[in-house]
Amino acid sequence: MSTQIISTPETLSAVADLPTSTRDAAVVLTRVTKRFNDSPGTPPVMADLSLRVDDGEFVCLLGASGCGKSTLLSLIAGLDQPTSGSIEVPAGRTALMFQESALFPWLTAGKNIELALRLAKVPKSEWSDEVERLLDLVHLRGQADKRVHELSGGMRQRVALARALAQRARILLMDEPFAALDAITRDVLHEELHRIWQETGLTVIFVTHNVREAVRLGQRVLLMSSRPGMFVRQWDVEVSGERRIESPAVSALASEITQDLRREIRRHGR
Repeated sequence: MSTQIISTPETLSAVADLPTSTRDAAVVLTRVTKRFNDSPGTPPVMADLSLRVDDGEFVCLLGASGCGKSTLLSLIAGLDQPTSGSIEVPAGRTALMFQESALFPWLTAGKNIELALRLAKVPKSEWSDEVERLLDLVHLRGQADKRVHELSGGMRQRVALARALAQRARILLMDEPFAALDAITRDVLHEELHRIWQETGLTVIFVTHNVREAVRLGQRVLLMSSRPGMFVRQWDVEVSGERRIESPAVSALASEITQDLRREIRRHGR
């Protein structure tokens, strides 16, 4: 079956039209600004960001380095606070997954997942079954006793994903989790993540520098301007048929988005 992607690019200049109700929303940002340095002439990392992410939505964030994508994930996760504006997370807890697996090397794959279960206050009597279920979900059945050094890069990221899911959060925040992997492994994990998202109904906010990856995965792709980071354009992506990284429709939309991204990078360089 052929793949058709229908994109609706929109310029995001107005924030006044955002819905005031948080019903069915997972995350709502309202005029969020973040500064790390108050020196005169130093722009904020991000300015006046407003965004609503619905429950169960898969949103990808693109932008030049330094535009505030990772900082935004930290703010949503509650690891830092905005300088002004508000962040509401009606869906509840968040889980954050990084570019590196950040697994504890002295623990086995199963014990890394158990740690997250313990922090989520899951009864100890359920740990064994839950570890098995989560490893099965990420296609690592039977690997619970493997040490980190015995796992490939792709397997480590699968364990990291299982550990994130073990936190019982409804929102998965992913900061370039596949950037360090080879192309084939990354493509396999794209398929796995898409399958898990469909099976669990999680809300996913995914940061990437890879435009094709964003089109391959996201229901919505948002482009951030260079510092200060602001949402300047979005593409709603609807797909009929199988969506793959090499699909002509994915390539076509990725090319369109890349042109806008290059304009932002050039602007940043001036």
